[in-house]
Amino acid sequence: MLAFRGYRCDPHCTGRAAVSLAACCAVGNTCLENGSYLMNYLCCASCHQRDFVLISNKATEDDDGEEIVTYDHVCKNCDHVVARHEYTFSVVDEYQEYTMLCMLCGKAEDSISVLPDDPRQSAPLF
Repeated sequence: MLAFRGYRCDPHCTGRAAVSLAACCAVGNTCLENGSYLMNYLCCASCHQRDFVLISNKATEDDDGEEIVTYDHVCKNCDHVVARHEYTFSVVDEYQEYTMLCMLCGKAEDSISVLPDDPRQSAPLF
């Protein structure tokens, strides 16, 4: 079970529901395949120490062209599981799609064209 005290987000976020916590901790389009977004981390909810967050139980799965990476953020001092991190990567049509969902790192999505010039960003000729 995740304890919510120990996260620093928007002051209006109560942190009582996973959905509201992930929504208030959105980090734009930064999707982490590895590592931790520590701007949201105040301290461990179990031992109340602010120290490094380790990565454990990392698993990579390929499912029909979609890569899914999952791991746990764990307190260095007491081994408390701070959050579960999920990152996905896939190619849809001509775009690389990235998503991240994590109680610590937040929620993010990104899409990048595989073409040299992104058709979504080209200016109309007339």
